Amino acid sequence: MDDQPAESTISFDNCTNLGAVNLRGTGVAVQDYSRKTIKSKIGENWYEVEINVTSVGGFLLAKAAAAQSRRKTKDWYDIAFVLLHNDFGGVEGASETVLKRFQDKLASMKIVFDDLVGNFENPECQGPRAYAEQMLMDHPEEDQATLKADAVLAVKKFYSTLYP
Repeated sequence: MDDQPAESTISFDNCTNLGAVNLRGTGVAVQDYSRKTIKSKIGENWYEVEINVTSVGGFLLAKAAAAQSRRKTKDWYDIAFVLLHNDFGGVEGASETVLKRFQDKLASMKIVFDDLVGNFENPECQGPRAYAEQMLMDHPEEDQATLKADAVLAVKKFYSTLYP
């Protein structure tokens, strides 16, 4: 929300148990979404609702902006994970999706992506470490060095596609 400071908690009308944190860069997420149906069982009853879900392009731009401002481990992990594991064909597909949808925004966001690639410069930077640490919690059979290298290569390839 443009009228609220970054990191402030946003409350929703008529809702006592749901809120959100206002993050920098999230405006792009609402420009690139699709409608999804989710089902959930509460007690003995099944419920079905339709929600707007940001696509990979909006997610990556918003998450990169959030990572630059928040510097949280979760943000670094999320970016690497989504680049490597998405429904668009990995890094190449995600990069092409961003280019198609947000070509006009990339020049103004270059500093955000310069920061991102700097935090994935080598395997010992905070980005690849965050990705490997979380992946090892979820998949302890994986190799830490490989996970870090995958994250470095993914972010570098993403960056070089956006900024050739």
